Amino acid sequence: MEKFAFIIHPLQAKADVARKYPFVKYLPEGLVEWGLKHKSPMEVSHITGIRSITGAEAEGWFVGCPLTSRQLITLPVDVVYDKIIQTGRLAEAHGAKIVGLGAFTSVAGDGGITVAKNLDIAVTTGNSYTVATALEGTIKAAKMMGIDPAQAKAAVVGAGGSIGRTCARILTPQVDEIALIGRNLEPLNKVATEITDETDKTPKVYTEIATGIRDADMVITVTSAIDAVIHPSDIKSGAVICDVARPRDVSVRVQKERNDVLVIEGGVVAVPGDVEFHFNFGFPPKTAYACMSETMILALEGRYEDFTLGKDVSVEQVREISRLAEKHGFRLAGFRSFERAVSDEYIEQVRENAARARR
Repeated sequence: MEKFAFIIHPLQAKADVARKYPFVKYLPEGLVEWGLKHKSPMEVSHITGIRSITGAEAEGWFVGCPLTSRQLITLPVDVVYDKIIQTGRLAEAHGAKIVGLGAFTSVAGDGGITVAKNLDIAVTTGNSYTVATALEGTIKAAKMMGIDPAQAKAAVVGAGGSIGRTCARILTPQVDEIALIGRNLEPLNKVATEITDETDKTPKVYTEIATGIRDADMVITVTSAIDAVIHPSDIKSGAVICDVARPRDVSVRVQKERNDVLVIEGGVVAVPGDVEFHFNFGFPPKTAYACMSETMILALEGRYEDFTLGKDVSVEQVREISRLAEKHGFRLAGFRSFERAVSDEYIEQVRENAARARR
């Protein structure tokens, strides 16, 4: 039996902690965060029933890092490292041989490098499979919306970061035009140069999100922003947006105000076997985030090695984890939008709404 662990943390203090401790919803946000800062890591659940189509089996644990998204970004980095490393040692104590870094624990600091140096087990951020599923999902959803990717304008928001950079490099040959969007020009220009050297296309570069995605038919958004960065008026009618970020990049107002655009969540994966997570993180049964799935895939393969670390995700890593996912029976599990399953009928309705809006 292969063994792994995955680190999770509350995205928001009151909302997420109250799911386990209901009384918290009556307390001030600041008080809840203070309490989290002084709390020890804990086991959240035991994960059972993972069985590869090769016959390999794995069990794992969700282990909780008691810091919110905001704390992981704003607290001193040594405080953050210490808390994540403590959580990793809890995974070691359970017998895990690899641990995945979830949500902002993979963003904080140097992207897991320091954490890996301080643990005796392998570490991965899961970003390679996150890229793979985001790309697969975006292309598939675009075709269902009547968009021909080869003739489409695409945009990657957060293209200067590790996930965005590789998304842009892999996506560019499949589309007609691509825009790279981020806060700082220097990393964007570096990515644009790489793409120009690899292809016959010259990406456009923007630091204003609304301007960069205005004409985009397909958008992948992968920022590390704490608040939403894409709003209803920013989006072209009929566009597909794959929101990989957690917390999400796309405002919930888009769901209410724009019935002519399709927003999907990147990285929703069907896990092989009769998996039981024994913890509700908002997904349908037997499905998981891609970052979680990468940790499971590596465990099933017995590849207890640091796989995706740091701020870079290579094209080769994306292709390798995609190969291993197929080998073990992991697959894209349809689409979800704002925590709800998306049916083919819903997508067709969005497509019709977009057609009417363009008349």
